Amino acid sequence: MEILKVKRESNVNSYAKAFPTVFESSEGDILTDHLGKTYIDFFSGAGALNYGHNNPILKKALISFIESNAVVHCLDMDSKIKEVFLENFDSVILSPRGLNYKVQFTGPTGTNAVEAAVKLVRKVTGRKKVIAFTSSFHGMTATSMALSGLMENQHAVNPSQDVVFFPYEGFLGKTISAMEYMKLMINSKGSGVELPAAIIMETVQAEGGVNVAGVKWLKELREFTEQNGILMIVDDIQAGCGRTGSFFSFERAGIVPDIVLLSKSISGYGLPLSLLLMKPQFDIWKPGEHNGTFRSNNLALCTANTALGFWKDDAFEKDILHKSEIISTRLNALRQQAKVVTDVRGIGLIWGIEFTDKSVAKKVADELFSQGMLIEVCGNNDNVLKLLSPLTISIENLEKGLTMIKNAVLT
Repeated sequence: MEILKVKRESNVNSYAKAFPTVFESSEGDILTDHLGKTYIDFFSGAGALNYGHNNPILKKALISFIESNAVVHCLDMDSKIKEVFLENFDSVILSPRGLNYKVQFTGPTGTNAVEAAVKLVRKVTGRKKVIAFTSSFHGMTATSMALSGLMENQHAVNPSQDVVFFPYEGFLGKTISAMEYMKLMINSKGSGVELPAAIIMETVQAEGGVNVAGVKWLKELREFTEQNGILMIVDDIQAGCGRTGSFFSFERAGIVPDIVLLSKSISGYGLPLSLLLMKPQFDIWKPGEHNGTFRSNNLALCTANTALGFWKDDAFEKDILHKSEIISTRLNALRQQAKVVTDVRGIGLIWGIEFTDKSVAKKVADELFSQGMLIEVCGNNDNVLKLLSPLTISIENLEKGLTMIKNAVLT
């Protein structure tokens, strides 16, 4: 099998190199490989498995859906499950939060939602430029990659796509205001920066090193975009669906973006699904103007609809915040003990441990894998260990995982 894999699979494969084993089964927050070794999951499919592996509630719904001979594929034709999902998404998520968004089913990947959003804001405003931020990551297709500050090494061979980068909060340090710099560059004549169609941002930069934007900064950014007729796109592909505690990552700031992008954990089961939420006045698409064969994945809509049940009251959110407090306490204690740790930061169940350099971060990640944990590094210099466990992780396995991290860092 290994010989065939080496012969047939492309060199582009990456995670198999980071986690060199063959996984056979998974349940909740545990994966098991072909040798019977178990691993605590602090990776969650790069954020696609917020409700854990093979969540029994979602699995039961999916099996029932398949056994009923329900329509699995019908492009964007109407289906019963799409109708039910839209009704429940409105009643459980949107209406209680006072959000009035229309829902577009893009192609089933997050990067396709980004591509659609950029096409839409240019169509709405008639302007081309889009502002993105340092340390950002929005995907691997042409426009999405061009919007990703983290992918600057790819920009030389990728068209610029009319993207202008500005510093994210904290990128310029504590003495220079990133917000004031951006305002001056956009509003001042002679800066060379024309009025953009939109600003795209992550309220928590996951791949960029778990950089959490402050509430004040988010509010100022939203106010600035509104005053200048700039559309605000929030990429909630990894930080959404409860990862920060609330369903949307921007709720803590009390802002309402013009466009919101969801993917990864919106299906709840690791099935491909991607949504673009837009204020109704911006839905100026012509039929089929942005389409794709798998844009309304009914299998994913089945589990996505069932996953909404976690959000019918505030119990799940409270559980996430309780676990977040445990992580915060443990990591800040570790920071005081370990000289190689320069910072810890996070919110909800996305946290980062920043090390003095990438070699330390890689050594810790490799050691944790050998001990039975899936966890990856991130950041501009790959020197941040990213904690991304399922939101449903048990307290026992959360504590066990944090102890494993502590021991790996201190040894």
